[in-house]
Amino acid sequence: MCNKLNTPYKGLQHDGHDDEHKNWSRRSFLQALGIAGSGSMMLGSNFLTASAPSPLTSAIAAAETDNILILIRLSGGNDGLSTVIPIEQYDAYANARPNIYIPESKVLKLTDEFGIPSYMNALQPMWAEGKFKAVHGVGYQNQSLSHFTGSDIFANTDLQTTGFSGLDTGWMGRHFEHLYPDYLSDFPGSRPEGPAAIQIGNYGSLVFEGEETNYAFVTNNVEQLQQIAETGFPYSVDEVDDTCMYGDQIKYLRGVSNVTNEYAGKIHAAYMRGLELQCGVEYQDNNFAKQLALLANLIKGNLGTKVYMISMGGFDTHGNQPLAHERLMSNLSIAIDNFYEDLACTQQDEKVLSMTFSEFGRRIFENGSNGTDHGKAAPTLFFGSGLNGSAFVGEHPTLENPDGRGNLEFTMDFRDLYATVLAEWLCVDIPLVEQHLLQHTYAPVNLGFNCSGVDFPDIAYSDGEPTIPSQEPTEPTPALLDAIVHKPFYPTDSMPHIYLEMAFTAHVDIKLFNILGQQVGTIFNEMMTEGSTEINIRERMPQHLAAGKYIYRIQVQDQKMSKSVMVA
Repeated sequence: MCNKLNTPYKGLQHDGHDDEHKNWSRRSFLQALGIAGSGSMMLGSNFLTASAPSPLTSAIAAAETDNILILIRLSGGNDGLSTVIPIEQYDAYANARPNIYIPESKVLKLTDEFGIPSYMNALQPMWAEGKFKAVHGVGYQNQSLSHFTGSDIFANTDLQTTGFSGLDTGWMGRHFEHLYPDYLSDFPGSRPEGPAAIQIGNYGSLVFEGEETNYAFVTNNVEQLQQIAETGFPYSVDEVDDTCMYGDQIKYLRGVSNVTNEYAGKIHAAYMRGLELQCGVEYQDNNFAKQLALLANLIKGNLGTKVYMISMGGFDTHGNQPLAHERLMSNLSIAIDNFYEDLACTQQDEKVLSMTFSEFGRRIFENGSNGTDHGKAAPTLFFGSGLNGSAFVGEHPTLENPDGRGNLEFTMDFRDLYATVLAEWLCVDIPLVEQHLLQHTYAPVNLGFNCSGVDFPDIAYSDGEPTIPSQEPTEPTPALLDAIVHKPFYPTDSMPHIYLEMAFTAHVDIKLFNILGQQVGTIFNEMMTEGSTEINIRERMPQHLAAGKYIYRIQVQDQKMSKSVMVA
């Protein structure tokens, strides 16, 4: 039995906490004025931003698959000790929280060292199937306890951010800015496949901000995105009252907005395709579940979007935390389980990785209101079969030696998780990863996936290190691949061909993709000896190809390269 304390700890909130809540919407105000991103457009009170055109040739060549990332923002500061419970430190945990601790009888022990609350038991099947990892103690040096500043730092990775002063670009915004350098000059015609990123809820986040514009298609809420998905229009022109003095003008302006919003139709088309692939999964009737249900339809409909960001609010639990956190994390757990079950029926779950983030954690000690105040380190949760095994990752912070305010100190730099996701899941080159993270040195975390082939440093796992399929390149080496010559050409019959010249004997696999990044078919899959050959694309494809732009990807062993080709 643990020795419970009878007097709750009077936690100290950071200075200016109440004032900050009044000022937290500053960026939202700027966005409402339409000045937060130069690629933005105003739709009434709703702020929408369309993502950039994409050079898909480099993206498809670099990517192991068309992997998708779901960023889940837990807004308000999630309490890590109510999410992952350190069983080996249980007495210290319960003593610090005599009125709000989770009894041992309600702890679902996933390993001998760590468990989750029983109200998160919807994640137990995912744990058993190797689809759930929790990374301990995520934070950074001198962590801010401010909602505004903390949110900015997790978005812009600039540890020098203070108050309203900090870098105005985000880690994903810098990534997309590199991929899509011609966004403003070439928008919108050269990206017919749809947005590169979609964000539900625009408030207080810099994640997709670039130097010149925002690189995500943003809606204020899930209802607005649902309307776009169902109708193809952000507004219904029919709902305008003709008797209104400015009714005709409003209709006109809304119609112009609908026409110029290039991606609404793409989202609608993908959504309708997804509806045809219903698998009988019943989501709960809450905001977070609605967001994931909508994303599942878009993914099943092959929208082609690489990164999605959704959010769940309510984590600023200064008071009445037990009931609030149970409701929030129960909803999250059930929705995540339903989401991956939904994707599994179309075999698309393996390409979707989800990760949570929050602006900070909560303190070890409860306050006098059955809650916890702003703290530092907290766990990050990852979901998906791409994890190749379930585990608790890294070192859990000690509860025995907190700082003067009762904070857990970080043991995992959040930028290392971002870097791992960029390099090993989205397959971004490591020098670019370091550039996007403001020259933060690449230190990957073994999360179960590996695109770069680098060796991971040793890290603690509470139930053993997961097995990762070997990605180490064998012969031919990248240097030999540089000797491969390939280029599209068009003889007099206008049929597209690929000229391929091999400097060595190897098995060659050539696949064709449309501009959505969807695989159309296999052009060539044979052993090829040293020498050259000409490959007629139309003759090699089993089905008719519509005229337009395609991308072929040549794979030799685990090395890939690609180029675009026109089919007349």
